[in-house]
Amino acid sequence: MDFDFTDEQEQLRDAVRKWVDKAYDFERRRAIVKAGGYSKEAWGEMAELGLMGLAVPEEHGGMGFGPVEAMVVMEELGRGIVLEPYAAVALVAAGVLRHHAPAEVQSQWLPRIASGEALLVLAHQEREARYVLRHVSTTARSQGGGWTVHGAKSVVPVGDEADAYIVPARVAGAVDAPEGIALFLVERSATGVTTRGYPLQDGGRGAEVQFQDAPATLLVGPEGGLDALEWAADVAIAAQCAEAVGTMDKLFALTVDYLNTRKQFGVPIGTFQALRHRVADMKMQLELARSMSYYATLKLGEEPSQRRRAISQAKVQLGQSMRFVGQQSVQLHGGIGMTDEYVGSHYFKRLTCLELSFGDTLHHLGEVSARMQDTAGVFA
Repeated sequence: MDFDFTDEQEQLRDAVRKWVDKAYDFERRRAIVKAGGYSKEAWGEMAELGLMGLAVPEEHGGMGFGPVEAMVVMEELGRGIVLEPYAAVALVAAGVLRHHAPAEVQSQWLPRIASGEALLVLAHQEREARYVLRHVSTTARSQGGGWTVHGAKSVVPVGDEADAYIVPARVAGAVDAPEGIALFLVERSATGVTTRGYPLQDGGRGAEVQFQDAPATLLVGPEGGLDALEWAADVAIAAQCAEAVGTMDKLFALTVDYLNTRKQFGVPIGTFQALRHRVADMKMQLELARSMSYYATLKLGEEPSQRRRAISQAKVQLGQSMRFVGQQSVQLHGGIGMTDEYVGSHYFKRLTCLELSFGDTLHHLGEVSARMQDTAGVFA
């Protein structure tokens, strides 16, 4: 299979890498963390590069690119551990609108997303859900020819800065039922919406969002709400897999550079055979993760059951690789590897948070096992 990138994709990679290297260095990132974990200026710079319109159709002011281009961008943003929620807005939210929203909603929001003017994020996590997407206790009801949403969502990316949210809410059925889930668009300025922002462990920003009978616009009805939510989650996971590859790639390079610089007994410690073996193991885990990231990206266009299994398989491998590469890097650096002043510790934090996002390794291992059992049952 040909995994070579096109000239356009390589040019896209080069443009993003140059911006990350020149405009998003470690000192600027530290300043953004201290300021709250999100920078409007950095967001505007990414918009000027055209990145916000990556997945937006050309008729709405975007570039209309696909999953492979998104993967290229996420790898480079991962190398810079960029804090701004690019994937949440430009890939997930824009993708949901592009593929599932009514035409009038697309015309209203997609051009604003492409220009960087609007922040629209998926608000789906609930405290009791434990990564189960069909567990939705937030409710919606039809009222006066419209809809209102009541409930709460947790760890919403830049939830106190976003302009609007894509909210899964239940219109019928039990809390864990796969039926009866619809997707709604709720604006932060709407009555009944309150937010509480806070910093995340990796330096980013999240928020708790409350909806008290907030006015909402129906995007996807209950006949396709869960399918659209699962698609959005799979896009997010594929993006995070690519980001993790970029993060591990940079952390691996930092570790090798440290081993070739740090001396003991008058020689670089990178010459010690035992440490070289550990570096080789790190490289192997990185390349396994890279191949599964490619696999996840290429499977986004498959039918839902195959796509979901492939995404879970990728998340399992990425989770194992992130843990191994992160822990080995810290151990090979020694004490400095966990200090806040050293950039490597921030890569380790980001990898840890990525492993827990949209389902940790054990959750997706269970998903893979369940889907394999279902497949075995079909052929039994």
